[in-house]
Amino acid sequence: MITEKIGKAGHWLLYKIVGALAATGVHPNVLTFTGLIVNVWAAVLFAAGRFPAAGAVMILAGVFDMTDGRVARAQGRVTTFGGFFDSVIDRYSDLVLYLGLLVYYARVDRFFYAILVGVAMAGSVMVSYARARAESLIPSCKAGFWERPERIVLLILGALGNRMAPALWLLAIGPNISVIQRIVHTWNEIQAGRLVDVVPRQAALDSPVTPRDPERSERAVPAEPDTAKAAARAAAASQARVDSGAAPDLSLHPKPQGD
Repeated sequence: MITEKIGKAGHWLLYKIVGALAATGVHPNVLTFTGLIVNVWAAVLFAAGRFPAAGAVMILAGVFDMTDGRVARAQGRVTTFGGFFDSVIDRYSDLVLYLGLLVYYARVDRFFYAILVGVAMAGSVMVSYARARAESLIPSCKAGFWERPERIVLLILGALGNRMAPALWLLAIGPNISVIQRIVHTWNEIQAGRLVDVVPRQAALDSPVTPRDPERSERAVPAEPDTAKAAARAAAASQARVDSGAAPDLSLHPKPQGD
């Protein structure tokens, strides 16, 4: 009961924020990029060893991350590029946070934890890449638990509680296990023959049977007799020039008139 009330209050507050931002007319991509700037601020705090402050700033960055897509829908500005831009900026946000931790552990000469941050960083990138690459081959690849929200929440909790070491262990192991799960899932889907059909756009347009001309969907249209006759006459003329000793014109561009 209490959890449900907290959830409703959180949703109410979130949609109030979304409504206020949408009313200002701010572009959703500006919100996305602002989230990255706020995460850079958090990374600087990580590098300085101020973990609780960094966690608080990450919560602020999360507000921008949660509202950009909703603001886009509220303003009617949902675009394919917007989704792409959001995904790219999310990857940069993840990497810059880990970079801040890497700087801190290198600065205090904790070599092992610097390596642990590097492993967590690799898992963060690869779990997203594995899904993106798999879904170019199979319809869906959502295997594994460690999506971005889970990783960010764990990083925030570790920072706020000043208990970054156990959080890093989980972030180094969990996402990489999810990568393995996605590899196995993709293998199974490919073996089962559940693949996406990818037809290059130019190939579809160049095909003699295209959706743009439904009357040609049953059979190809034969070549017109006049076209065939013209081709035969051109071939005969070329052969006559060769037989007469004249070199055929093999230039790719016609010669200008008057030369």
